[in-house]
Amino acid sequence: MSGDGPTPQEDFDHETDSTYKPPPEKTIEEILATDQEDESLRKYKQALLGQAESGTVIVEPDDPRKVIVKKLVLVVADRPEVSLDLTGDISKLKKETFAIKEGISYRIRIEFIVQREIVHGLKYVQKTYKLGLPVDKMTHMVGSYAPKSEMQSYTTPPEDAPSGMMTRGNYTVHSLFTDDDKHEHLKWEWSFDIKKDWKD
Repeated sequence: MSGDGPTPQEDFDHETDSTYKPPPEKTIEEILATDQEDESLRKYKQALLGQAESGTVIVEPDDPRKVIVKKLVLVVADRPEVSLDLTGDISKLKKETFAIKEGISYRIRIEFIVQREIVHGLKYVQKTYKLGLPVDKMTHMVGSYAPKSEMQSYTTPPEDAPSGMMTRGNYTVHSLFTDDDKHEHLKWEWSFDIKKDWKD
């Protein structure tokens, strides 16, 4: 399937929205320095910044990135979670395939670390192909996150897997974790099979 359809790079080349202008990116120091006399704003910033208010949060010193995407997890009620490790050679992920029973409701959880600075407007974009043809696209606004020493995560709303004989088979997915400033934190390709039953 890897030779079918656009590459992940081509796939997201037109992902920009020219009419949307994100607010200017501010450092933690700049946020702390503004409106210090406003008590309600001070409490809001305290809640927003969390651990970062008392100093720079660096979880992985050898990694200069602000967002480190660790894992994609397939969540289905009453089933064991299945995950993709996004910390290694992501080019190998398209050889690993999730099996999904047709018609079931599922969610996707992205687990990530935010360090060094606040990230604004994180966004998860997923484009799905079958036999090289686009069949689905979803964009989820993840939100803004302050640095934390703990893992953070975002879970998509429930999605229903397609059902019916014609929908069964292999699907290729191009995923992108980006933000308001168009930083590509991670882009990867993976696949899943729609099957009649979990036992297939």
